[in-house]
Amino acid sequence: MSGILYGVGVGPGDPELMTLKAVRLIRENQVIALPGSDAKNTVAYKIAVQAVPELEDKTLLSVSMPMVRDREEMMHSHQIAADMIEEYLKKGQNVVFLTLGDSTIYSTFLYVQKLIDARGYGTELVNGIPSFCAAAARAGISLAEWNEPLHIIPAAHRLEHAFDQPGNYILMKSGSKMSQVKELLRASGRKVTMVENCGLPQEKVYRSVEEIPDDAGYYSLIIAKEINGGADAK
Repeated sequence: MSGILYGVGVGPGDPELMTLKAVRLIRENQVIALPGSDAKNTVAYKIAVQAVPELEDKTLLSVSMPMVRDREEMMHSHQIAADMIEEYLKKGQNVVFLTLGDSTIYSTFLYVQKLIDARGYGTELVNGIPSFCAAAARAGISLAEWNEPLHIIPAAHRLEHAFDQPGNYILMKSGSKMSQVKELLRASGRKVTMVENCGLPQEKVYRSVEEIPDDAGYYSLIIAKEINGGADAK
């Protein structure tokens, strides 16, 4: 029998936010894939090994996923990843692919899953706590109340559509365009909170646009809430 490929979300950073299912799958399987050129230096590994110390003794696959916009280069890296993983699946070994946050939200795993599905192998998605849920909890705020819509925007790609609808916004992957993002936030009139490196040792929380630095890192998540919306509008 062929192995199964699991896409397992390890949450945003705090190892205590990993699910029991994620911990079990890591413990029960020998082959663990991690998105990066050096498995033990990936953020996903550093999170998971704190909850599952025996991860150090597993077979680790370093799956290179370069952050580029060249679709051909991206597709080439995904094919290489699928080829590496298939070598284990066809021998009947499961592969657990660890991904940050939740495995269904802007996850690099999803591209590999499609290729493995097309080759006839079984795959399974295992949810983790999404970064924006953890960031809201860390900041002590809600994401949506009463009848408020909630919009999730990959800010590095779709800023032109930011704030053109009523409701609250989550801006993911904002770091590379922070100056432009801050201009749009000011113009939107929304209450802004940003959590950088949520759940990691270098975590920082910012409570206004003015506090946010232009050189904020890649793992910067912004929550922009409509003033006088939600519960206030009952």
